[in-house]
Amino acid sequence: MTARELDAAGITDPRLRAAYTVCRRLNARHGKTYFLATRLLPVDRRAAVHALYGFARRADDIVDDLGPGATTEQRSAALGRLEEQWRTALRGGRVREPVVLAAADTRARYAIPARHFSDFLASMRSDLTVRRYATYADLRAYMHGSAAVIGLQMVPVLGTAVPRAEAEPYAAALGRAFQLTNFLRDVGEDLDRGRVYLPADLLAAHGADADLLMWSRLTGARDARITAALKAAAALTRDVYREAEPGIARLAPVSVPCVRAAFVLYGDILGAIERDGYAVVHRRAVVGRRRRASVAARGLVGALAARTLPRRAVPLPVDAPAGGRSAPARSGTDLDRTAGGDPR
Repeated sequence: MTARELDAAGITDPRLRAAYTVCRRLNARHGKTYFLATRLLPVDRRAAVHALYGFARRADDIVDDLGPGATTEQRSAALGRLEEQWRTALRGGRVREPVVLAAADTRARYAIPARHFSDFLASMRSDLTVRRYATYADLRAYMHGSAAVIGLQMVPVLGTAVPRAEAEPYAAALGRAFQLTNFLRDVGEDLDRGRVYLPADLLAAHGADADLLMWSRLTGARDARITAALKAAAALTRDVYREAEPGIARLAPVSVPCVRAAFVLYGDILGAIERDGYAVVHRRAVVGRRRRASVAARGLVGALAARTLPRRAVPLPVDAPAGGRSAPARSGTDLDRTAGGDPR
């Protein structure tokens, strides 16, 4: 976290500044697409976005990347400790975990409902034991906590040009679209963890199943039934993007370039998967650096234009919490250099 971003956000406590800096580093290292899009936000809003990402990333790492020899019981215990730290933070107690400290501060500043975090943690806990989803309805129920609530957490930070309740369903849909994209991109890596997020009914409709996916992963062989199922999953994901897209215009204008860039870059991952022949069982599809730079450049133009509109033309976040961030977002006059890296 740069001092400029922290100062703009009004974060002065040294412990908080250090905690937000940890979250920013996590975002820069692991969330390349997300981090790139965040650089298009006004400088005072970036710290909050990094905090929300850092908290989610820490929980996800416990579930997926605690270590090659970590048992389910050890992962469960580590997640339990994170959950207890979160409950302590909500009660106003002192916590040691930096991502919890920063996320709890962001939650309070923007009056983000606590249920969005408890729903997220519940989905992370289900990942410890649930490895298959019978139907898309089952998967969607999981994604409410693992993805939709991330979009809902973001809405107060981004601000809206309409009543917040009107923007929230679109934000939830965009969270699902991003996660469905990740599921497609990471099919092979998830198989290595023993997980299949593609619904069994979608696979079965094309003659495929989890065993066939695992066979393909282990042997390196391709199968037309798998390709057909992956194409269907990509089509479903594009439908969710279409569902979410009208919500972008409902956000505060200064936040639109950031979300539009993320929308385009994540959608480009689907295009990369298609161009690679739906080979995600065997390798990850990536968006080229030149394409990312092009999207970021267009986003920069939009971001600067939004920040130079007459003040009365830029709607402030509605439903601002009493005692929270009542001041309008500052209009930065410049944008930090954008970052490269593989989309995440």
